[in-house]
Amino acid sequence: MTGYLIGIDNGSQSTKVTIFDERGNPVSQGRQALRPNDTPSPGVVEHPDDDLWSSVGAACREAMGGFRGDPAEIAGVGLCTIRFCRALLRADGTLAQPVLSWMDERVSRPYVHTDESVARVTTSSGYITHRLTGEFRDTAANYQGMWPIDTDTWQWSEDPEVQESVGIPPEMLFDLVMPGETLGRVTAAAAEHTGLPVGLPVVATANDKAVEALGCGLRNSADLLISLGTYIASMIVGERNINDAKGFWSNFGSVPHEYLHESDGIRRGMWTVSWLRDLLGEEVVKGAQRAGLSPEEHLNAGAAQVPAGCEGLMTVLDWLAPTDAPHRKGAFLGFDGRQGRFHLYRSVLEAIALTMYDRAGAMAGELGTGFERVIVSGGGAGADVMMGIIADVFGVPAVRTAVNDEAGLGAAICAGVGLGRFTGVDEAVAAMVSIGAEFRPDEANHELYARQREVYRDITRHTDEVFRRSARIFG
Repeated sequence: MTGYLIGIDNGSQSTKVTIFDERGNPVSQGRQALRPNDTPSPGVVEHPDDDLWSSVGAACREAMGGFRGDPAEIAGVGLCTIRFCRALLRADGTLAQPVLSWMDERVSRPYVHTDESVARVTTSSGYITHRLTGEFRDTAANYQGMWPIDTDTWQWSEDPEVQESVGIPPEMLFDLVMPGETLGRVTAAAAEHTGLPVGLPVVATANDKAVEALGCGLRNSADLLISLGTYIASMIVGERNINDAKGFWSNFGSVPHEYLHESDGIRRGMWTVSWLRDLLGEEVVKGAQRAGLSPEEHLNAGAAQVPAGCEGLMTVLDWLAPTDAPHRKGAFLGFDGRQGRFHLYRSVLEAIALTMYDRAGAMAGELGTGFERVIVSGGGAGADVMMGIIADVFGVPAVRTAVNDEAGLGAAICAGVGLGRFTGVDEAVAAMVSIGAEFRPDEANHELYARQREVYRDITRHTDEVFRRSARIFG
């Protein structure tokens, strides 16, 4: 009998729901954009109303509406949501206030109980699990950050000092399960909202980056994954929970008691690419229409014609300043009249690759390892020019997967393993993950980027004082 698995990928900008067969082929997909975040005051970033659940419902209904198979052959659904969010729930599991985004400053601080209607504090995955199943259960692997979690045991800490330090008493927390365990089953109310079959098992996965890594087939420490999302990070799999690293941190993996070593990243990474696309505006739209392309395809085609190094134009990517340097701003440096809109666009892509080269290198250096290949995921992986730049900067082959919903595929893999459709994770990855195109480095470009890196890594040392002074004027 043919079996199908559903992956829910609730990301920072949209929710995607994909129905896969057990060879990893997508057979139906739904997508719903998230509404813009509410930012009523500095540091406050919230998902408006009940947008996460609304988007999950809309994307599920679209995927199920396009599914031509037998719903009885769907084995289960894996749930993956945005990490580092905080949801405050009433006793009945409804939202006491909008979900706090990972960009909200409050999620990096202890919880403060100021609303007596709040009975539970959980993650976005805990909230969506409850809406789907009615259960107060959540994956242990989505609790990095300001939570009383023991990252060695993957259980709630029993240390009263730890509990007090995060401000969340045990009775307000969800029950924890491991990735691959069943969280519950789709209720009648959730089925009406989503179109999913009543009683369908909902399986725990992990945090979005770890699930994405699984969907990319990241199982070998010689591979580096670069995730091109709103937050860009690079990752290497590992078996040790390392708490004292300087250039990376150890995140929960999608397999119980495996870890994902994650480098420092780029905040608002691919958001900056979209921002520039929109800023360039009508001229890009008209040029794309004349060429019969989308605006993104038009910009990528133009950027591919720009010489490596953008003739000296370089970009500083601090469109959202890091918390340890709040004065920083984004910048373009090096205009001299040779550059145009495609130089601007390519310069942002090059800055992403150059920044991640340094940050991935710092992580690899601490781990005492290297990497022989870069796997690239996220929307930007679909652009040949971006893939070529990454290969040229890193000097090793860059590959992308055949499926463009890596987190959804990873969620489906977790569901398949947990429900016994495969004997283990490695068998499931071998069956469901396929590598697509490979891009090999151009040696001349690699040499140029190696020279440029020596300049690029020092830029913020020189611009920090300028932005520190301007912040006193403009904030």
